[in-house]
Amino acid sequence: MQAGNMFSQIPSQLPEEIFEDLLTTDNLRIERILSDGHFTPEGDWYDQEQSEWVMVMQGQGIIEYHDGAMLTLNVGDYVNIPAHIKHRVKSTSADAVTIWLAIFYG
Repeated sequence: MQAGNMFSQIPSQLPEEIFEDLLTTDNLRIERILSDGHFTPEGDWYDQEQSEWVMVMQGQGIIEYHDGAMLTLNVGDYVNIPAHIKHRVKSTSADAVTIWLAIFYG
């Protein structure tokens, strides 16, 4: 049995985003992402093989879709992004660590 806490072991400084797998099976991956003002570089897009359900647990993130649509996620907000929908993280909170919970499936 594995136990943990989403709000523990957060470094005081995050020069780079941290992607941490919490659980991985053949059909599912659960990941904690820690962002501190990080964003996807301009012109780079995620185009993932799996669908992604993602929630902001702390902080804020703005997701930009390839068609120009933007979605602001605050604490407790979530979105399901189907496989191969191109998207990027436009911005995350600069004054607090953003904690994402991402579930990849399908």
